[in-house]
Amino acid sequence: MEQCDTPPSLSPHPPGGELVVSGAQLRAHGLTSARVAQQCRAGGPWQVLLPGVYLLRPGPPTGRERLRAALLYAGRPTPSTSRSEQDGPYGEAMVTGLAALALHGFAAAPAVRALDTVDVLVGRTRRLRSTGWVRLVRGPAPPAPQQVAGLPVAPAGRAVADAVAGRDDPEAARRLLTEAVREGHCEPAALVRELDEAGLLGRPHVVDAVDALLAEGRSLAESRLYTLVAAHRLPEPLWNVELRLPGGPRLGGVDAYWPDQAVAVELDTRAPAPGDESGPPEAARQREALERLGVTVVHLTPRGLREAPDRQAVVVRTALMAAVDREPAAYLRVLPR
Repeated sequence: MEQCDTPPSLSPHPPGGELVVSGAQLRAHGLTSARVAQQCRAGGPWQVLLPGVYLLRPGPPTGRERLRAALLYAGRPTPSTSRSEQDGPYGEAMVTGLAALALHGFAAAPAVRALDTVDVLVGRTRRLRSTGWVRLVRGPAPPAPQQVAGLPVAPAGRAVADAVAGRDDPEAARRLLTEAVREGHCEPAALVRELDEAGLLGRPHVVDAVDALLAEGRSLAESRLYTLVAAHRLPEPLWNVELRLPGGPRLGGVDAYWPDQAVAVELDTRAPAPGDESGPPEAARQREALERLGVTVVHLTPRGLREAPDRQAVVVRTALMAAVDREPAAYLRVLPR
């Protein structure tokens, strides 16, 4: 944020040293509406950025000042605002869309100062309207915001969904979705849930991008699993195999299998069906069938492999060591998948 001296016409100093303030904050410091209007006259030391939001210096606002102004506008109390929504200067408002992605460090998102529009996520019952360069995004059950640069920001998955929803640009959507997965901002399955809840899976270009990102997410997870086995000197498993009972039905495919210990690893990279938080039901049935036959099934997530590979290696090694004390598993046929 740019630094400048506090305007001498405001006493005491603005809250927290911020030069973007709301009308309510100015009134709390004893300034009347007439005094504020005088300060904001043409050529005056202050300026109106948005309805009820002021910049206490001349000149264009910085990127951070634009974000703070948007949040102050979206979070200001209205007659329908509940007591809980009025807590803090921003209420429940949070930055989302491309502005949020810029704060999260997305290379595919423009700098905040270059954005024509700043998206702000608010509750569905808010009666404010989009105005100027602020676009209000409404939705049920807003997520818990993350604090980035001292501002409330929507989690990356939700911000990606809002950015894609607000702009009809297939190539930009593909870049954002790919970066979200490739750079580890969010898991593919979680991102698909956000896109589904936003009603975006009916757009052909979004569906195509989702197929690509799920494939890429799985490829990255498999690569990390290979690295984990080698780096922690685990026994070499059979990779990507299908398990069957001799002369019986298919039991399902696993990503790694140690036949001597009857331990299988499955990567949890599948996206759940719409409205299903527990994942595909066939996955649960497969695990139960294998465990009834004496196979230990270890589920690993892409996030666990990325953020805590040492812990995941301990889980796998423990399962392999525990096989010594277990009853022998049923004999299974192992086929390439």
